[in-house]
Amino acid sequence: MKINTINGIFFFGFVFFLASSMAEAMAKVHNHEFIVQATKVKRLCETHNSITVNGMFPGPTLEVNDGDSLVVKVTNKARYNLTIHWHGIRQMRTGWADGPEFVTQCPIRPGASYTYRFTIQGQIGTLWWHAHSSWLRATVYGALIIYPPQGVSYPFPKPKRETPILLGEWWDGNPVDVVREATRTGGAPNNSDAYTINGQPGDLYKCSSQDTVIVPIGSGETNLLRVINAALNQPLFFSIANHKMTVVGADASYLKPFSTSTIMLGPGQTTDVLISGNQLPSRYYMAARAYQSTQNAPFDNTTTTAILEYTSAACPAKCLTTKPIMPQLPAFNDTPTVTAFSRSFKSLRKVEVPTDIDENLVFTIGLGIQRCPKNVRARRCQGPINGTRFSASMNNVSFVLPSNFSLLQAHMQKISGVFTTDFPAKPPVKFDYTGNVSQSLWQPILGTKLYNLKYGSKVQVVLQDTSIVTPENHPIHLHGYDFYIIAEGFGNFNPKKDTSKFNLVDPPMRNTVAVPSNGWAVIRFVTDNPGVWIMHCHLDVHISWGLAMAFLVEDGIGELQTLEPPPADYPLC
Repeated sequence: MKINTINGIFFFGFVFFLASSMAEAMAKVHNHEFIVQATKVKRLCETHNSITVNGMFPGPTLEVNDGDSLVVKVTNKARYNLTIHWHGIRQMRTGWADGPEFVTQCPIRPGASYTYRFTIQGQIGTLWWHAHSSWLRATVYGALIIYPPQGVSYPFPKPKRETPILLGEWWDGNPVDVVREATRTGGAPNNSDAYTINGQPGDLYKCSSQDTVIVPIGSGETNLLRVINAALNQPLFFSIANHKMTVVGADASYLKPFSTSTIMLGPGQTTDVLISGNQLPSRYYMAARAYQSTQNAPFDNTTTTAILEYTSAACPAKCLTTKPIMPQLPAFNDTPTVTAFSRSFKSLRKVEVPTDIDENLVFTIGLGIQRCPKNVRARRCQGPINGTRFSASMNNVSFVLPSNFSLLQAHMQKISGVFTTDFPAKPPVKFDYTGNVSQSLWQPILGTKLYNLKYGSKVQVVLQDTSIVTPENHPIHLHGYDFYIIAEGFGNFNPKKDTSKFNLVDPPMRNTVAVPSNGWAVIRFVTDNPGVWIMHCHLDVHISWGLAMAFLVEDGIGELQTLEPPPADYPLC
């Protein structure tokens, strides 16, 4: 039985079961405990209390094999409500463990605990976990690595080393206070002060040169980097000086390998790349900085770095003290590079893409405004136009989370008045989505509207960006499901012409799609997992403004198509 260690504490996992196959017999249960608490963390020139897990930032890396189960007890010793989301895990019939606050559970209150229990089924690669309450995921996150089942190898050369690379975003202050101030004023939140790699900003920032992350590589080695964008609000470019990267996977799914000097990840996305130690033994910067698709908007235009350091004996001592070489990163607004990179993604092998679609949905996504309510002071309405507050929506509905019950609890217990199931299947008003949109269309309605789906439905969703307020690249994440990205493009989606662009042979499988700025993406999936599953923009500022909706997937027939009952310690509101 495997012994798991976190922060010097030992946790033993024991499992007793009847196995119907050798693969099941080799599966394991991994027991972990997360203690969430305030920890003094120094970044840049400041030290302040940050919410961390087991005193670590980033939090512990969880390592499992496909087929294993995870049991994670989360104890909240912080002063904020908290949930943990296991980003990209399918949660087959275990929606109670998915984690988004007020969607699949009520929050874990300060001083309380909740144990997440779920099994990994048919997923291999890099995923991650993070807080799904307010802006706590600024510091509450970590890697979740899924290895192949025992005895199964990678479909690429076995790497000598494997290194998680977690890209983050840092405020020299409390990020919860940042979003609360934005909520109070109705305006945009303050930009971050730095980006980080594995929790460190790197030596291009003041006061941080001694804490730059070192990633080792030996001459002739092939290493695997598991890159995760854990930033709250910023898509990021990532490059390594003088080293090409071979992309082999994304979002726990294998890809046809392709070579690139730069990758781009939207918040929530993961990308697995192979690098070779084929350069002169020395030190080379790994660097990440913003891809900013929004025009004329302020953003954090800094660069975070780590150092790829050769460990070969051939490297003389002086090369370990020389200044690392800096990679050539794309310009912050280099959309053509982003587009070329995204269009290189294909599944490793031919896949079974859903056809004979049962639900053909079109969702507009983007920003909006709410007019200042009567008798509300002007200082609370500092949106893009005088007397307004920022808003965001899908199909003109700005999503409002409940506060007395979770959506899943309300569904299973048939509690009325918490949500409706009339989310529109298409935009209520058809207009030139990426053109000059009349301001009369800028204000969405507020509502907690779900879209009902029968078990086993074949679903296609067209995600259409809009130019309301401003167009933007939106990373849209669907909980509970992976999906195939069968096409993407710019302008308004045209079903008569753009269907010719559909890849129904080997499209990539993802859980988060970067919808192009002033463009569209088409995804397909089959509803084989009952429950309530939120789909939202993974720019946290946008979900706080309402850029989300949720699918209600009905139970099918029999136990294996039915949501499991809630656990005994399920948090109540």
